[in-house]
Amino acid sequence: MNFAIGISLVIAGSLVIGGSFTNPGLAFALASPKNDTVEYPPTPSDALREGLPMNPYSSLCDDFGVYAYLNTKMDLPQGRETVLHFFDSMQKSFPKMTDFERRESGEFVLEEDREQGSYRWVTLDGRRLSTGYVNPPELADADAQHLRVLELAPYHLDFSALDIEALDTLFVFDFSYAGNHDEVVAEALGIGGPLEPLLQIEGSKVLNFEPTIMLSLDDACRLQSRLSIETRTNAYQVRTGQYPDAPISIYFTIRQYWGRQPYKTLAESYENQRRICQEMVDSHVVPNIVRPLAQTISAK
Repeated sequence: MNFAIGISLVIAGSLVIGGSFTNPGLAFALASPKNDTVEYPPTPSDALREGLPMNPYSSLCDDFGVYAYLNTKMDLPQGRETVLHFFDSMQKSFPKMTDFERRESGEFVLEEDREQGSYRWVTLDGRRLSTGYVNPPELADADAQHLRVLELAPYHLDFSALDIEALDTLFVFDFSYAGNHDEVVAEALGIGGPLEPLLQIEGSKVLNFEPTIMLSLDDACRLQSRLSIETRTNAYQVRTGQYPDAPISIYFTIRQYWGRQPYKTLAESYENQRRICQEMVDSHVVPNIVRPLAQTISAK
């Protein structure tokens, strides 16, 4: 297996290694994370600790999600009849998905009650169909949902293999923290490396530290992984010392570009991507990223 890596350093403090993936995070409906006026809803983790079954990653973070994104080359249908028929089929498969709306961005959303602590959601926008399960009781529950969406979508939304750009599978870890997100990420992941002297400049404060790395997992660069960390602290908060309780997000994505992939169906590709995602998360992301960040936050 060959791994292709490209690296660039942004002086503001963010290490960026390639990247065109986009991640909405667990609070996927919120405004820009660097906007001064963003308000974050309470995390549902407390509900999970009150008796709901938990997946293997629940104890590592405040909230955990399994997502899948289907990216298309052409616009997906937005007509009333088609959209309602698709979401009606989703509701029949998962009856607790009762909250439906169209957001100001034009995105259609069907989801379960977030206050339950563990909930499903499906969104449809211009060129992307997204499906997610936040705090799934078992990973198999999330897999069943995403496979069902991938099974129904081509028929209800009228697209073929020619229209598929890529399929993404993600694990998302959220940590609630009322403080300088970039500083705590830098402390957890940056100390001891070549960037340490920058972080120790007298009188300086970290304003942005969001490491991102992309790897090619095959020779043709059609199967890729991406690790990224998203912080939600801005300069105003650092200047005033007033920090909201907002999530720091760790995303790990496996992307399969379509067209020359070895899999005939979306379901086959998803199952392969999910397997790779979990193997890499267990071997690399949890011990080297998730646990150090959790320990640093806990020590604050």
